[in-house]
Amino acid sequence: MMLYLIRHPRPLIAPGVCYGQLDVDIDDPATLAATLRSQLPVGVPVISSPLQRCLKLARAMDPGCRTDPRLMEIAFGDWEGRAWDEIPRAEIDAWAADLMGYCPPGGESAEQMAGRIRACLSSLRHPHIALVTHAGVIRQIVAIVQRVPLRDVLDFPVEYGEIILLNYENGMT
Repeated sequence: MMLYLIRHPRPLIAPGVCYGQLDVDIDDPATLAATLRSQLPVGVPVISSPLQRCLKLARAMDPGCRTDPRLMEIAFGDWEGRAWDEIPRAEIDAWAADLMGYCPPGGESAEQMAGRIRACLSSLRHPHIALVTHAGVIRQIVAIVQRVPLRDVLDFPVEYGEIILLNYENGMT
């Protein structure tokens, strides 16, 4: 199956603020949606994270799109909405030391996030699917599909409004 992984547009939030599952708005996505839709196969189903920065784009691309909460960005818990430089250094260091296992207070670990993304991927049943989601989710999907540790794809560039095409054999995870 071909996965068209689409990152949401730039969110309307100050730079340097942690916003994993914080529901941040975007500007009108109509122009970007038309451009992206023209790059997809006709009739490809669109599935979106329910967070508005993804959902507004997905609905502009396909008013009948579905949502799947498993496509949401990582939950940063108590870090959400805080400036990164306000988060205690010891917590950031603990996260960096155990990227997959560390869970920010009130949030989820990257391993928990990977589990929900694997479950989402295993439920897909169409030969072509567009997923409107977040950079962290896209990097997790790339790691899962390529069977590499997440750490190996942390620097994988994912631009706002970009489509990344991946061939995924359902069931390989």
